[in-house]
Amino acid sequence: MRLLILSDTIRKIEILFYKEESIMRGVETRIQEIRHKIFTEVSRMAYHTEWPVKDRMEALPYKIIPGEKGNFRNDVFLERAIVGERLRLAMGLPYRSAAEHSPISDGIEAADKDETYYTPPLINVIKFACNACPEKRVHVTDGCQGCLAHPCMEVCPKDAVSLDRTTGKSVIDQEKCIKCGRCASVCSYNAIIVQERPCAKACGMDAISSDENGKANIDYDKCVSCGQCLVNCPFGAIADKSQIFQTIRAIQSGEKVYAAVAPAFVGQFGPKVTPGKLRAAMKALGFADVFEVAIGADLCAKQEAEDFLKEVPDELPFMATSCCPAWSVMAKKLFPEHAKCISMALTPMTLTARLIKQHNPDARVVFIGPCAAKKLEAMRRSVRSEVDFVLTFEEMTGIFSAKHVDLENIEEDPAGVSDASTDGRNFAVAGGVAQAVVNVIKRDHPDQEIKVANAEGLKECRQLLKLATLGKYPGYLLEGMACPGGCVAGAGTMQAIKKSQTSVGLYAKQSTHKTSSETEYIKELDKLVD
Repeated sequence: MRLLILSDTIRKIEILFYKEESIMRGVETRIQEIRHKIFTEVSRMAYHTEWPVKDRMEALPYKIIPGEKGNFRNDVFLERAIVGERLRLAMGLPYRSAAEHSPISDGIEAADKDETYYTPPLINVIKFACNACPEKRVHVTDGCQGCLAHPCMEVCPKDAVSLDRTTGKSVIDQEKCIKCGRCASVCSYNAIIVQERPCAKACGMDAISSDENGKANIDYDKCVSCGQCLVNCPFGAIADKSQIFQTIRAIQSGEKVYAAVAPAFVGQFGPKVTPGKLRAAMKALGFADVFEVAIGADLCAKQEAEDFLKEVPDELPFMATSCCPAWSVMAKKLFPEHAKCISMALTPMTLTARLIKQHNPDARVVFIGPCAAKKLEAMRRSVRSEVDFVLTFEEMTGIFSAKHVDLENIEEDPAGVSDASTDGRNFAVAGGVAQAVVNVIKRDHPDQEIKVANAEGLKECRQLLKLATLGKYPGYLLEGMACPGGCVAGAGTMQAIKKSQTSVGLYAKQSTHKTSSETEYIKELDKLVD
């Protein structure tokens, strides 16, 4: 038998489907500015122990939004109120509604310590920051030319489009319209647009609707905490909780805190920030050492390859990869009867943390990466003892700013980061996980036939699994990435997605090892998964 690689190893599902992608990623917006200020000030609070946290929190909205005139919404009082709730979430505290009367620092005792876990909900809508955008509508713009053909009328399945005899232009009866968008797709002038609430459009789980006031509302029974709503809201009304404060306090307390950095870090801190400079910067913050999570990706690829060969197709009709927590949670929520088909392999984050603690039993580990969903993964009973804190790249920029660490000009640490494989580092890019597993199998079993299908974005992922459960992908290895483009598009990233993909690809090529099974850490896999 031969190794079957479909469409250059990764076979895309045979359907055109909407891909959620932030149009703002890589753009310096006011939302990014205010988030950075919040993360920086929370970091400063943690470093300056001589300042009472309670008093400091109450004063911070006035520092972040100074003066008597608003800078973002032209309402200084509203801006400070929103900042107050963002500060609470950044401290890991629950969001409060506008109807609640209490100080910003209410409940600070729960956060003012060097150990605390995320408590759901992780992703929160700050209601009084929400614009109450319409859920979905199709309407004719001034660009309509009143053409003779009027294809918009011809394709409408509900006769919702008609001709205004006075203007000669098309009009849509909103009572009849089912918002299918067919009229928009055939308009030669692109004069008909389908307008959706950005957060709901980005949500691959259809978890966002409107509350009684028209504000965005998250159904947490559906939500998988991917964070795509967060990065797509143009009003910055959605925010997640953080462990910035607690991580810093753990370092200050004398704990040996190790940083496990995801391979998607390349380019996130600036084009001149090399792995060696990042390691030096992390050491300057007080981290005991820095490990690349790509070494855990190598271990994960090896484990998934072994599981696939053992279980598919004799025990399982197909096997889905495990590394993306939002993808695996989605699969278990929507397809519980096929939950066993999700690989039981430990994720790269968990494997890296276990490796660190195996060699450093008193270590505490903070995962630093692109993903919001990793924060909830770290709360699982099976993971909590391995991963102590989870931070995003964006949150780390606040810590660097608070300590005035100049990443671009810091002296490079020649040791760099761990020597992971090319395939391990490519886990960060869509298609990379399946590729790594395939390459491990190909190396050890060159005659083994394996078929692969992958999907990006939760809408595509849902469709892929639906087809798999219907028998379309027998014996396949399925890869799902909740974020379009892969981990490089996670909610905690700042760089444009395409640029990140290119940066990771170039970085991966610098590895001394090609496949995951060639690295020095593979020999420790059995010790980590027993």
